[in-house]
Parts: sequence; C-alpha cells; structure tokens
Amino acid sequence: MIKKLLSLPANLVGSFHNIEHADPNEWFCTSDPSGTKVGSGGGTAWLLEQSYRHDTDSSAIAPESREVPNRQVIPWLAANKRIILHAGGQSRRLPAYAPSGKILTPIPVFRWARGQRIDQNLLELQLPLLEQMISEAPRNINTLIASGDVYIRSTQPLAPIPDVDIVCYGLWGDPSLATNHGVFISDRNSPNTLKYMLQKPSVTVLDELIESHLFLMDIGIWLLSDRAVELLIRKSHNRPDGEIGYYDLYSDFGLALGEEPSRPDPEIGSLSVAILPLEGGEFYHYGTSRELISSTLALQNLIADQREIKQRKVKPHPAIFTQNANVDLTFTSGNAQVWIENSCIGNGWHLSDHHILTGIPENNWQIDIPAGVCVDIVPVGERQYAVRPYGFNDPFKGDVRAEETVWMGNKLTDWCKERNLAFSACGETGTDLQNAPLFPLCDSAREIETVLRFMIGEPGEGSGRQLWLEREKLSADEISNRANLVRLYAQRDYFRSRNLPMLAANYRKSVFYQLNLDDAARQYATHGLPLPAELSEQESPLVRMHDLMFRSKAIQQEQPGQADAYERQAFGLLSETIIRTAAGRKREPRLTIHPDQIVWSRCPVRIDLAGGWTDTPPQCFLEGGHVVNIAIELNGQPPIQIYIKPCREFHIVFRSIDLGNAERVRTWEELQQFTTVGSPFSIPKAAVALAGFLPRFCSRSYSSLEAQLKEFGSGFEVTLLSAIPAGSGLGTSSILAATVLGALNDFCGLAWDKNDICQQSLILEQLLTTGGGWQDQYGGVFHGVKLLQTVPGTGQTPAIRWTPNFLFSDPAHKECHLLYYTGITRVAKNILADIVRNMFLNTTEQLDLLYAMKQHALETFDAIQAGDFDRLGHLVGKTWEQNKRLDAGTNPPQVDAIIDRIKDYILGCKLPGAGGGGYLYMIAKDPGAARRIREILTRNPPNDKARFVEMVISMTGLQTSRS
Repeated sequence: MIKKLLSLPANLVGSFHNIEHADPNEWFCTSDPSGTKVGSGGGTAWLLEQSYRHDTDSSAIAPESREVPNRQVIPWLAANKRIILHAGGQSRRLPAYAPSGKILTPIPVFRWARGQRIDQNLLELQLPLLEQMISEAPRNINTLIASGDVYIRSTQPLAPIPDVDIVCYGLWGDPSLATNHGVFISDRNSPNTLKYMLQKPSVTVLDELIESHLFLMDIGIWLLSDRAVELLIRKSHNRPDGEIGYYDLYSDFGLALGEEPSRPDPEIGSLSVAILPLEGGEFYHYGTSRELISSTLALQNLIADQREIKQRKVKPHPAIFTQNANVDLTFTSGNAQVWIENSCIGNGWHLSDHHILTGIPENNWQIDIPAGVCVDIVPVGERQYAVRPYGFNDPFKGDVRAEETVWMGNKLTDWCKERNLAFSACGETGTDLQNAPLFPLCDSAREIETVLRFMIGEPGEGSGRQLWLEREKLSADEISNRANLVRLYAQRDYFRSRNLPMLAANYRKSVFYQLNLDDAARQYATHGLPLPAELSEQESPLVRMHDLMFRSKAIQQEQPGQADAYERQAFGLLSETIIRTAAGRKREPRLTIHPDQIVWSRCPVRIDLAGGWTDTPPQCFLEGGHVVNIAIELNGQPPIQIYIKPCREFHIVFRSIDLGNAERVRTWEELQQFTTVGSPFSIPKAAVALAGFLPRFCSRSYSSLEAQLKEFGSGFEVTLLSAIPAGSGLGTSSILAATVLGALNDFCGLAWDKNDICQQSLILEQLLTTGGGWQDQYGGVFHGVKLLQTVPGTGQTPAIRWTPNFLFSDPAHKECHLLYYTGITRVAKNILADIVRNMFLNTTEQLDLLYAMKQHALETFDAIQAGDFDRLGHLVGKTWEQNKRLDAGTNPPQVDAIIDRIKDYILGCKLPGAGGGGYLYMIAKDPGAARRIREILTRNPPNDKARFVEMVISMTGLQTSRS
C-alpha cells in the first residue's frame, strides 16, 4: 500500500477522514506547526516526523539533537512508498475553497472522459499519476513530494526512472510561463543532468541561457531517496534549539542541487540528481479564482473531436460550470466566467460575468450580483453561516488601511466610506486583509440575503448595514478555522443527490452514462432515489448495457432478484451485439474434398506480453484495444490440432484424443447443446453450428440435420487434439475454436480468410456464454511477435503490426525465455464476468488501469522494435503487476511461492491470460540465470504435474492442409 501524507489546513485535519471516507491506515493528515512558518522543506520534515509518531506511537523523535530523528525515521522510511502532498495554505487567491482546502476542490466531470466520479475533486485527479510514479521508482526511492493545487496529466508512458537520490519532473514550456515557477537548467549536451536550478528567472535571463542550455519548468513533483529525505530532515532542523525552522524545498534545498548550484552546499551537492521531462505532460494550476475556471475550461476543451465527446450540449458560453447545485435560471452569452457549486441559484437571481458562487443554501431571493463579484456562504457551528462576498481578482492581501488594498473589486477604504463605516470595524492599522473581521455570522437564509445585499452594494439596504454592524464578524482566516465542514459536505451531498435524477433524465445531453456508474448507483441507493425511466430498445446498445448494469447495481441490496435479471440482460445484450455485428451473411456449407481425404488444421497458442483485457468487449467497443502477443509452438509442434474426415453415416461424430471421449450427434437439438461450460465438445459443436449446420446460421432450409447432411453428401467426424491442459492461460479455448473453424472452412468451402475465422471465433464464444475478447485467437492464428490494435466501434478487426523476433530467437536471448507449467488451473469465465461488469459500470480505477495497459502495450512494442532485452523483461514484469491490480485472484499463494523462489534470476514474469494458474512465462536475466531457474524448479517442483515446456516462436500461425 502506498501511504499518503497530507499537509492540510488545521480545521480540515480533524474532518478529513470522515468527509472523504478515507482509510486512516492509508491516509495521514496534519497541519504545519501552529504559529511557525516552516516552508515546504520544513513542512515535509514536519509531516514525515508527525506521521512517524503516529505510526510508532512515539512521543519524542528529537529529544537531544538533530541527528536523532534521522536514525529513528530512516528505517521507517524504507518500509513503505509514500506520497506527500502540501495543501495547507491559506488559499487567499481562491477563497471559495479555503475552508475545505484547495486540494479538495470539486472538479466537473470532463465531457470527453469515462469513469469519473460525479463527486470527484482535485486530489482524486492527482493521485493516479503520482501513484504510478512512486510505484515505478527504484527500490531506494520511497518518497514523492507534490503540490496540492496543481493537476498534472500525462498522455504518454512514463520514462524509466533513474536510480539516483533526487528525480525532478519538469515540462518544456514557454519562457513567459517559466518565469512564475522554478526552472531546471541543463547543458544541451547532457539534457538529463541538472546543472543548477533557478527560482522565477526573468525572460531576459532565460534568453541569455537558451543558446547553450535547456530549461524545464519545475512542476513540483520530486522523488527523493531515503538518503535525500534524511538530509532534508536534518537541514530543516535549523533552529538554535534543534527544532524545525523555515526551510524551503525549492529555494533552499533545490538551489543547492546540481553540478553548478546557485547556492552551494557540499552535503546537498553530493546528492545525485536527474531531471526528467514529463513527455506528453500537461500542467493545470488551481491556485486562483481565475485559474479555477481557466484550468477547468482547458481540461474540458482538450478534445475537440465531437465523436469523442460524450456530453452533447452547447453552452451559451463555454466558461460556465455548475455542479452540486440547484440552478433555476437560464444562462445567456453574457454569462461568461461563471462557477456555481454547492449552491441554490433561483430564478430571482440575476447574474453577469466573472462570478464564483459557492455554499449558498436553499433560498428564494431576488438579488442582482454585479459583474466581478463572488459569493461564498460558509457554515459555522451548528446553525450559523459566514457571509463572504469578494471580488473575482481579490488577493486578500495588504494592510486594511493601505491605498493598494483591494476587496470586492474596489478600494477597501472606499467600501467603508460608502457605507459610513469606521475603519475600526474592519481592523486596526497594520491588519492584513486576510485577518480583517469583515464577514458577518447570520442565523438564517433571510438574514444572509439582507446582509449580502448591503455588502455587494445594492441601494437602500439600511437594515443590512445595521445587521452587519451588530453581528459577530469573522476574518477569512477565522472562517477557515471555524467552518463546519460536515455541514458543508452535507449540503453539497444534498444538492448532488437532486442533480443525479436530472442528469439521468437528460442523459442525451448530460454526462450521466459516462460517469462511474458503480459510484452513481451507490448514491442512488444511499439517498433512496427512484430509478430513471427505462431506455427504449431504439437507444444505442452500448448505452442500454450501461443502463442495465447501473440498475442492477442500484437495487442490488433491496431487490436482488430483479438486480440479477438486469445483469443478465446487460450481458445478453452484449452477446447479441457481438453476434449481430460479426455474423455477416448466413452460410451454405458444401463438401469440397474427396471421400478418402482428411482436412488437418493446426495452430500455435499465444502468450500475451502486454495489453491483455483491453481487447475485451465492451471496453474495446468504447476505447479500442492494444495487445502485444506472441504465437508459440510447444515441444516442437503446434499444440492444437483438428482432423475432419467424411463418413458414410449421416451424422456428426466428435472425438477427443487427449480426453479419450467421443459423442455422436444426429439432430439439431443435440447439436445446439453447446452452452454447458466444461463439456468436452461444446466448442466443436458451436463451430459446426456456425459453419451452417444449424438453421439459425444456414442460408437454406432443411427438414432435419440428417436431411441437410444427405444433401451435403456425407456425415463427418471431427477429431480434436489439445496438447495442453484446460485452464492453461495460453488462450486454448479461443484458439481451439479458431482451429476447428479453420478446418471446417476448408472442409465446407466457406471461403473465410484468417480475419473471418477470428471473427467467427468471437461469435462462438458468445454462443458458449463464456465471452472474451479477440486477442487469443488473433494471437495464435497469426504468426510471430505482433502488436494488435483496434479503434473504437462494435466492428473489431485488429490491425496487425509485426515486429522482428530477434529478442526471442537470437542465441543470446533464446534460452532466457522459459515456460513452466505450474500444475494449477483456473477457469477464466468468472474472472471475465467480474471485469466486464466493471466495464459496464465505468469504474474509475479499472478504466484508469485499462487506459494505462493500452499505453503499456505500445511501450512494450517499442522495446521489442528497439531490441532492448532488459527493457522487455521489465515491461513484462509491469504487465504482471497491472494484471494483479485488475484482478486480485490473478496471483494465488501457490503461484506467488513459485515466483518467490526464482525472483532474483528474472527480469520479469507473468501468468499468460487471466492468470490464477496454468503456465508461468519468465524472462531470465541471462542464460546462466535461466539454467539456475531450471535447476531450482526441477529439483523441487510444487506438485507432480509441474514441468518445463520448450517454446519457440511460430512463424506460420494457423495452417490447414488436406491429405
């Protein structure tokens, strides 16, 4: 588990786990020490030490000297990976989310994205990339530090993280933007080596450097080794009494890094540093009111292709955002730069532009909000509200009596004079605006309206002036410290629960069916919301599948029988869609061989190296799939073989050489009994039916199967040989189906090519109710090492890009590829059903992972193309980690025990397919390591079935011939 350590506003610390439903074992929160500025470096040290105290129940980390905490904390550091997020600022420039912390700012669902939660916030968006970074960091790097008010996206795979003391991520950027941030300077001849760091350099300085240097903008994501953390903690204990003082991670620690540091420090300078461009990286700042809207707008507009935009709605102005809100007015093109959240805005409101409206309780006010004015209503205590209007660009900064002080878009002095108020009511000379008691506490919506009218400057509000003078007033800081966050969240939750049915009813123009429907269903159940009207059969099948599974999830606890019925409908509709899409025209089988001939089909199996599961409907229908796999022969031969020959009797005989079973079929009723999973002849029966020997798939009419066979010219015998056990993970079932279809194709003159055979295999799996994707059959039917790619759509025909097999066949590498049968088997059907169910429900974590798996497939293909053996091995290991995250049962204890015995000798390994057992594919570090692995597992096998199997890349794929 990756630990998350958050530095938060003091009032949020006590509420965080409750309002965010966060596991205290995973999330630790604290605030900076009271009354002391410690900076980002000191704040990191403080956060780590407080977390250490919490974990170890230690009351004294540094009782004697600066050296003591390091000796105690560092062993603790190495025990877990952790992410540190600094989010404890006052939020002067984004007051709306100061009480709950900018890191918990609600972010609207992106109109082009699937799987986002309706209640997502900035923290939730940040975490996946940060978790990926720290997960892929070398063993000695256990700490990641990031900023809480920035959202970083990455559209390309992460570059390998070097094994150094400090890794700093940066973005290539325009010099004018870089001047507001830290900048990493490197020599053009060694772009990944930090020369020195600058803080907010001028454009002139950057212009002088650009000819011989490169610069990357610091995005605030740093990875630190335990050694670097130890030094940072020690440097932060810089007060005379040995306690933590002010120490900044960027302007103190950072400026001492590099080959030619701006502020040399021999100890810090001894740390090794690498700077990594975040390729495909995007930077969205949420530090100010203006950025709240501009960053959200930029994210919403990332995709311009209307085919990829789920929300089909045109706004009067693109920069209007409403969420968790009851808005009963019609926007016009004049309403630009508007953000409404956790608020009730009735038809008596009149809005202009540049508004941020938050926390406004239910009301029926008649009120006119001037342009540039924002309103934030914050619950305080059990029943009161703090009323805070402010200007869109107010910095909440400066002496309350100074001429440069700005508040509500006007001089504070003018505001006081216009309302005949004394300066003393707003604060004494020298009082910072953030600490000025300006915002009154009210007891009711009516009082809020009265005082708000006065504060925003509506004429004739004498009662509002009097109320403002009479009531206790809070400063911005006091509002944050006294806000009742449970009440704030409860109001937001109430408005959201009213939004959901409206989004569902208006699904054609809303984001409803692109949401995380598992989460939405839970909210429906929690709030007792009525299910939306059932969708028409004319609606898109994909939307109906989402709807049916959403319904199933929403009523699962109260109506389990009906829930199961909805789920069966969803899976049935998926099956119907696949069959209808791939079936094509009906067949007319005709005998094409002589009475004494035999058709012989044989096919290799496959190992999926990366991207498995992205080929599975409905995911591939919605996003397309990317899979890298290899076709392999075992022990010198294709392991799947099928023989078909004519016979004089007008029946069909099925035989299995490896199972020793046989079955004779004389009627259509007997033939269509192929839905029993585990039946030895389900697959060949379904294949024969698909070839046209069942009325549903035949273009001509017959009175019986016997009559059809008589016209066909003979009965026939289908003999199967599978030289590998079921549940092997090598795609056996799908490839067996394709091999039978390949033999029938030749025997019956169906004129299918290899793509057609693979498509018919997909239909066959639906007929058997086992489901599945397309990569198994394509992996075996088509030879070699390849990347299979599809685009979104129900017609899934992969484009195939072959790559050289050098890394698998060259003598230097061939011995390193090991295939070991574990003797453990597992059927994939239940695994498949669980994962497909989550695809229907758009579960956030699974969709994020499937997207990463698609990208990972491209990365693996590139490594093979580049001939990078070590990289390939590590990437196969990463595939295994992804599979384990997708399905916890992928790696049972028996398999894990096998891997543990040989882990020191491999670059990577995985169980092909769904996992759980079957074959274990390993890439040894070198031939010597491969021989050692063979010795270990041969000397002490886990069971009497376990054994090594020789594998080679198949350069033929599916082959069919006649005797």
